[in-house]
Parts: sequence; C-alpha cells; structure tokens
Amino acid sequence: MDHSHGTVARTVARLRDTWAGGDGAYGIWSSIPDASVAELVAASEADYVCIDLQHGVTTFSELPVLAQVMRGAGRAPIVRVPWKDGAEIMRALDCGAAGVVVPMVSTAEEAASAVAACRFPPHGVRSWGPMFGYVRSDGAPSPAEQDSTALCLVMIETAEGVANLDAIVATPGLDGVYIGPNDLALACGLGRRTYRDSEEVAALIQRVVDACRQRGIAVGLHCSDPAMGEDWVERGVSMVTIAQDTGLLQQAVGAAVRAARGGEAGAVPTGPAPY
Repeated sequence: MDHSHGTVARTVARLRDTWAGGDGAYGIWSSIPDASVAELVAASEADYVCIDLQHGVTTFSELPVLAQVMRGAGRAPIVRVPWKDGAEIMRALDCGAAGVVVPMVSTAEEAASAVAACRFPPHGVRSWGPMFGYVRSDGAPSPAEQDSTALCLVMIETAEGVANLDAIVATPGLDGVYIGPNDLALACGLGRRTYRDSEEVAALIQRVVDACRQRGIAVGLHCSDPAMGEDWVERGVSMVTIAQDTGLLQQAVGAAVRAARGGEAGAVPTGPAPY
C-alpha cells in the first residue's frame, strides 16, 4: 500500500501541533533539484523543508521525484510555487506537497483564490486528479481528507499587502502568512536594509507577526541564519526558515537547527547576506 498521504498528514499534524504549542518550527529551504540532497535534508532534524520553485533551480519537472524522495524520508515538503496561480498550487499538491507558500499576495481576494485552489468543491475549486491514487490498494484519499491536510500559506512582501494586511489574515481557511523580508523592505522603500539595522524594517515584520497572532493563524519568516530565526521565534513567529540546502549537507543542516534552538554556536554556511 502507498503511504504517501499518510506522510503528508503526519507532516502537517506535527507542524500544527508545534504551532498550537507555541513553539517555533525550524525549517530548511531547498532549491537544489537533486534526489540525494532532498533525501538528506528531509531526513534531518528540521521541522519542515520547503522546495522553492520561484527562485530556486528546481522546476515542476523535478518536483514529483523530489517530493516522493522527501516523503520516503518521512517528511513531505512544503512547496513555494512560482506564482499565485491556481494551476501551479494544485499541481504542487498533486505531487504530494504538505502545503504551499504562495508568493506576492497583496489582497484578500488573492489570498482567497489561493485557499480555494487548495480545497476541493464545495469548499474550493481544486481539480480532482490524484497522481498517486492508482498505486494505493484503497484508492486515493477522499477530497475531505486531502482538504484537511493541505496547508495554505501566503506571502506578504509588498506595500499593498501590508496595506491590506488585516483583510488578508482574516481570509477564511488560510493557515498562515509567510514573510519575505527582502521583498518587503524593497517594496516599502527601504532598499536592502534589514531588521538588524533598521527599526522601520523590524516594525514592518512585527506588524505582520502581530496581525497573524491576533487572528490565531501561523506566521513564518524567511531568515538568513539561525540567530535570526531564534530571535524572531522569541518575537512571536511560528515558523522560521534558518538555512538553505545550497552549501549545506546533512551535518551542517543538523548544526544549523541545533544552533537555532540554543545549542552550540558555530560557523554554519546558511545562504545569502543577513536580512
């Protein structure tokens, strides 16, 4: 029997339990379209792995294999889709993703469209076409079962998104918001400044965090290093991406997660310049 959906359900349940308990979930960003790297990262100590189809090298051509390898390692991936397009959201979920991160969402209408693409009728518009149902002896999971385990996170990273923040976070069925601090600062006229050197950037991020917490939904943040992740968990963030697979192998991934959780610090290659 195929256990793909069971892995998806367990991955989502662990994340939701972590959020409900008030603890931060620590994640790894994956942009290398290689099955060996995917397996190493998915088998690490990270709470979640997000495959990046927007800015990473990975495309939809590689996604089915990478998602299958990660599920085999015990952790279904979240997928950042290339754009806020319903077909891309549905495709990522059909490939066995635990959920999606939808970029550049600026209005409540766009957020509602993203949620609808994650749910089957009558609660949404997702098309029925399970890729792995034919290998299950009991058939594909029911629409209701898949609806309950498909996470929908939208990115607030534009000035318009900040202006419409309250309406976006009130979107029915939305599981959470994921903050892109680089684009957020750029879009709001703050250039490449970061929360470390700009009170305005710090306040922008905190505004989104507070709005999500008031609505009782998750809030994620893309971080440049474990220290940033640890800092923002203390400020109320539910999930923090603390490293990416470029430059990391399994040992470095484990070190990054341990450092973020207050363990022994060290020089860990985590990715781009600090946010």
